[in-house]
Amino acid sequence: MDAIRVKSWSEAMAVLYPRAPHRFSERYRSSNAFRGLADASWPLRTSYQRLPVKSGYREKVEGHLLRNFRTYATDGGGKTPHDADRSWSDWRWLTVAQHHGLPTRLLDWTHSPLVALHFATAETEHFGVDGAVWVCARAKANYRAPAALRDPLREADTGNYTLAMLEQLVPSLSDFDRMAKLPFLIFYEPPSIDARIVNQAAMFSVMSDRDAAVDEWLEQQECDLQKVVIDQAAKLEIRDKLDQSGVTERVLFPGLDGLSAWIKRHFTAADALRPKPAPGKKRRRS
Repeated sequence: MDAIRVKSWSEAMAVLYPRAPHRFSERYRSSNAFRGLADASWPLRTSYQRLPVKSGYREKVEGHLLRNFRTYATDGGGKTPHDADRSWSDWRWLTVAQHHGLPTRLLDWTHSPLVALHFATAETEHFGVDGAVWVCARAKANYRAPAALRDPLREADTGNYTLAMLEQLVPSLSDFDRMAKLPFLIFYEPPSIDARIVNQAAMFSVMSDRDAAVDEWLEQQECDLQKVVIDQAAKLEIRDKLDQSGVTERVLFPGLDGLSAWIKRHFTAADALRPKPAPGKKRRRS
């Protein structure tokens, strides 16, 4: 897989947005999924895969995580802010758990290139390294699913699953895992749980093999996987233009936590965010 390096806002816009209208809709809309990372060296790994667990115990951890989340989220039958109850499907529990930070096999993506750029440039402690936006043709991945999932998608004339479709087609996560001998991946749109999901134009990918590497699978399946590297020297420009465009934590994470994160970065001095020259090298005068 070849990586494309961008060194400015304009270069990023040229790469991430379509230059010509879609051949069917004749609209300037991309059907890709985007994922931004603060460090370009980070692979596409789920929070579950990054969870340090005891050797030989990993295959059991996912069930324990979800079971405990389900148990304590309902607090013995009480209601959560999402009106959760024990009748929820595995898919709905998995979605809410991911949304609230539980390690799961889900991976966060977005329909929006700007939101992906936000996550590639939001963490100022990583301004000294290149960031990345991963781009994937989600419909191609979905149409490589087993026929029991793929055929209803074609009948609906859409390229993306919804939570309701998954609940109807494959009721449980264990059923999903048993649908094919070889691993497969699908993208689905979560319900509008809250403003954060809506404002981030969120979608999730989920793998039938919880331990399989998402980036390796997407590349092997020729899903037009692309890695757009955000040069560290361009992060400050891109970050400031995102802020001025209203793509900030204040919008993407509504509430006081998001507001505080945005204000903190807004008043950070530019010199603290610019990449530092390598030891022994002096900055050239312009």
